[in-house]
Amino acid sequence: MTGKYYDELTVGAKYSNGQGRTITETDNVLFCAMTMNGQPLHLNEDFSSHTEFGHRLVNGVFTLGLAVGLSVSGLTEGTIVANLGYDRVVHPNPVFHGDTLYVESEVLEMRPSKSRPKNGVVRLKHTGRNQHGEIVVEFERTVLFLRKPGPAGEKA
Repeated sequence: MTGKYYDELTVGAKYSNGQGRTITETDNVLFCAMTMNGQPLHLNEDFSSHTEFGHRLVNGVFTLGLAVGLSVSGLTEGTIVANLGYDRVVHPNPVFHGDTLYVESEVLEMRPSKSRPKNGVVRLKHTGRNQHGEIVVEFERTVLFLRKPGPAGEKA
Protein backbone atom coordinates (compact mmCIF):
# COMPACT_ATOMS: atom_id res chain seq x y z
CA MET A 1 0.00 0.00 0.00
CA THR A 2 1.24 3.46 -0.80
CA GLY A 3 -1.54 5.38 0.95
CA LYS A 4 -1.24 7.30 4.19
CA TYR A 5 -2.92 6.22 7.40
CA TYR A 6 -4.97 8.79 9.33
CA ASP A 7 -2.18 9.01 11.92
CA GLU A 8 0.39 9.94 9.24
CA LEU A 9 -1.56 12.99 8.06
CA THR A 10 -1.37 16.54 9.40
CA VAL A 11 -3.57 19.54 8.74
CA GLY A 12 -1.97 21.73 6.09
CA ALA A 13 0.08 18.94 4.54
CA LYS A 14 0.08 18.89 0.74
CA TYR A 15 0.53 15.87 -1.47
CA SER A 16 1.30 16.15 -5.14
CA ASN A 17 1.06 13.25 -7.50
CA GLY A 18 3.62 14.10 -10.18
CA GLN A 19 2.04 11.59 -12.50
CA GLY A 20 -0.28 13.42 -14.86
CA ARG A 21 -2.83 11.91 -17.20
CA THR A 22 -3.50 13.15 -20.72
CA ILE A 23 -7.19 13.08 -21.56
CA THR A 24 -8.06 11.66 -24.95
CA GLU A 25 -11.11 11.99 -27.17
CA THR A 26 -11.81 8.31 -26.52
CA ASP A 27 -11.86 8.92 -22.75
CA ASN A 28 -14.44 11.68 -23.13
CA VAL A 29 -16.68 9.93 -25.66
CA LEU A 30 -16.62 6.64 -23.75
CA PHE A 31 -17.43 8.34 -20.44
CA CYS A 32 -20.35 10.23 -22.02
CA ALA A 33 -21.66 7.01 -23.58
CA MET A 34 -21.36 5.02 -20.33
CA THR A 35 -23.18 7.73 -18.35
CA MET A 36 -25.86 8.35 -21.02
CA ASN A 37 -24.77 11.99 -21.37
CA GLY A 38 -25.62 13.14 -24.89
CA GLN A 39 -24.58 16.77 -24.35
CA PRO A 40 -23.45 18.07 -27.78
CA LEU A 41 -20.87 20.30 -26.06
CA HIS A 42 -18.98 17.06 -25.30
CA LEU A 43 -19.79 15.01 -28.40
CA ASN A 44 -20.57 17.20 -31.41
CA GLU A 45 -17.55 19.01 -32.89
CA ASP A 46 -19.70 20.99 -35.35
CA PHE A 47 -22.00 22.22 -32.59
CA SER A 48 -19.07 22.96 -30.28
CA SER A 49 -17.16 24.86 -32.96
CA HIS A 50 -19.88 27.54 -32.80
CA THR A 51 -19.56 28.02 -29.02
CA GLU A 52 -17.20 30.36 -27.19
CA PHE A 53 -14.84 27.40 -26.67
CA GLY A 54 -14.38 26.60 -30.36
CA HIS A 55 -14.39 22.83 -29.89
CA ARG A 56 -15.62 20.05 -27.61
CA LEU A 57 -15.15 20.17 -23.85
CA VAL A 58 -14.25 17.18 -21.71
CA ASN A 59 -17.12 16.12 -19.46
CA GLY A 60 -16.68 17.78 -16.05
CA VAL A 61 -17.76 14.69 -14.12
CA PHE A 62 -15.03 12.71 -15.88
CA THR A 63 -12.52 15.42 -14.93
CA LEU A 64 -13.67 15.20 -11.29
CA GLY A 65 -13.36 11.40 -11.27
CA LEU A 66 -9.92 11.51 -12.87
CA ALA A 67 -8.74 14.04 -10.27
CA VAL A 68 -9.86 11.68 -7.49
CA GLY A 69 -8.10 8.79 -9.23
CA LEU A 70 -4.86 10.70 -9.59
CA SER A 71 -4.90 11.42 -5.85
CA VAL A 72 -5.07 7.73 -4.89
CA SER A 73 -1.43 6.76 -5.34
CA GLY A 74 0.55 8.10 -2.42
CA LEU A 75 -2.43 9.33 -0.42
CA THR A 76 -5.36 6.92 -0.12
CA GLU A 77 -4.32 3.67 -1.81
CA GLY A 78 -5.31 0.87 0.56
CA THR A 79 -5.78 3.17 3.56
CA ILE A 80 -9.34 4.46 3.22
CA VAL A 81 -12.59 2.83 4.19
CA ALA A 82 -14.91 5.06 2.18
CA ASN A 83 -15.49 8.41 0.53
CA LEU A 84 -18.11 10.18 2.63
CA GLY A 85 -18.87 13.17 0.44
CA TYR A 86 -17.82 15.77 -2.10
CA ASP A 87 -18.30 19.52 -1.64
CA ARG A 88 -17.59 22.81 -3.40
CA VAL A 89 -16.87 21.34 -6.82
CA VAL A 90 -15.86 24.05 -9.29
CA HIS A 91 -14.55 23.97 -12.85
CA PRO A 92 -12.97 27.43 -13.31
CA ASN A 93 -11.46 26.60 -16.74
CA PRO A 94 -12.44 24.13 -19.45
CA VAL A 95 -10.66 20.88 -20.22
CA PHE A 96 -10.07 19.89 -23.84
CA HIS A 97 -8.97 16.68 -25.56
CA GLY A 98 -5.19 16.48 -25.26
CA ASP A 99 -4.98 18.34 -21.95
CA THR A 100 -2.96 16.71 -19.17
CA LEU A 101 -4.35 16.79 -15.63
CA TYR A 102 -2.13 17.03 -12.53
CA VAL A 103 -3.53 16.98 -8.97
CA GLU A 104 -2.43 18.34 -5.62
CA SER A 105 -4.21 17.41 -2.40
CA GLU A 106 -4.24 19.34 0.88
CA VAL A 107 -5.40 18.15 4.30
CA LEU A 108 -7.92 20.74 5.54
CA GLU A 109 -9.34 19.10 8.68
CA MET A 110 -9.13 15.82 10.50
CA ARG A 111 -10.67 14.21 13.56
CA PRO A 112 -10.95 10.73 15.04
CA SER A 113 -14.24 9.08 14.14
CA LYS A 114 -16.69 9.11 17.07
CA SER A 115 -18.55 6.01 15.94
CA ARG A 116 -15.58 4.06 14.52
CA PRO A 117 -12.51 4.33 16.78
CA LYS A 118 -10.35 2.43 14.28
CA ASN A 119 -10.89 5.22 11.74
CA GLY A 120 -10.45 8.95 11.29
CA VAL A 121 -12.40 11.47 9.24
CA VAL A 122 -10.35 13.73 6.96
CA ARG A 123 -11.44 16.64 4.75
CA LEU A 124 -9.20 17.07 1.72
CA LYS A 125 -9.01 19.81 -0.90
CA HIS A 126 -8.01 18.62 -4.37
CA THR A 127 -6.80 21.03 -7.04
CA GLY A 128 -6.49 19.82 -10.62
CA ARG A 129 -4.37 21.82 -13.05
CA ASN A 130 -3.76 21.41 -16.76
CA GLN A 131 -0.34 21.34 -18.41
CA HIS A 132 -0.32 25.17 -18.41
CA GLY A 133 -0.83 25.33 -14.64
CA GLU A 134 -4.42 26.58 -14.95
CA ILE A 135 -6.88 25.26 -12.37
CA VAL A 136 -9.50 23.19 -14.19
CA VAL A 137 -11.17 21.48 -11.21
CA GLU A 138 -11.19 22.10 -7.49
CA PHE A 139 -13.20 20.33 -4.82
CA GLU A 140 -13.30 19.15 -1.24
CA ARG A 141 -13.75 15.51 -0.30
CA THR A 142 -14.46 13.95 3.07
CA VAL A 143 -12.82 10.56 3.54
CA LEU A 144 -12.92 7.87 6.23
CA PHE A 145 -9.29 6.75 6.70
CA LEU A 146 -7.89 3.72 8.49
CA ARG A 147 -5.88 4.45 11.61
CA LYS A 148 -2.38 2.98 11.72
CA PRO A 149 -2.17 -0.49 13.24
CA GLY A 150 -0.74 -0.41 16.75
CA PRO A 151 0.86 -3.04 18.97
CA ALA A 152 -0.68 -6.50 18.94
CA GLY A 153 -2.80 -5.61 15.92
CA GLU A 154 -4.76 -2.95 17.79
CA LYS A 155 -5.56 0.36 16.18
CA ALA A 156 -4.04 3.52 17.56
